[in-house]
Amino acid sequence: MSSSEMLIEAFGRIQATVRSAVDGLTTDQLAFRPGAGTGNSGNSVAWLIWHLSRVQDNHIAEAAGQQELWLSDGWADRFNLDLDQQDTGYGHSTEQVGKVRVDSPDLLTEYYEAVHARTLDFIRGLGETDLDRIVDSSWDPPVTLQVRLVSVLDDCTQHVGQASYVRGLLND
Repeated sequence: MSSSEMLIEAFGRIQATVRSAVDGLTTDQLAFRPGAGTGNSGNSVAWLIWHLSRVQDNHIAEAAGQQELWLSDGWADRFNLDLDQQDTGYGHSTEQVGKVRVDSPDLLTEYYEAVHARTLDFIRGLGETDLDRIVDSSWDPPVTLQVRLVSVLDDCTQHVGQASYVRGLLND
């Protein structure tokens, strides 16, 4: 299996879990936050899926030298969040997490599907030597494309697992 094939397989697993985490949830269920009212609220399914989609969109677009789908394809307007359009959710306060509300699970999955499709197109176009390309020299050591893709996979896997956990809490 090539590196590209392995990356496609890994991102495909995230895609399947995104769907199962949000499918059939209501607006209120998508917005449910564990620990709400305790001053220590957790993240909602909506925020977790939005955030992982935004991070993947942001990082893949940057690596591909393209604009984020969030902006170029009008997703920011469709979501209409009370947040800066450049926001990816990194470092959000509990108040900012609460601002990520969506009307249906379809909006979340449609945005993720668009990001996922672009990700796979990008990965399919990579050769083995492309993975060694430096994409961020502000770190020591500088970040290669390979490391950036693993970082995105790690972040997305953690957040989609958290979304699945929060969904499970809804069944209690």
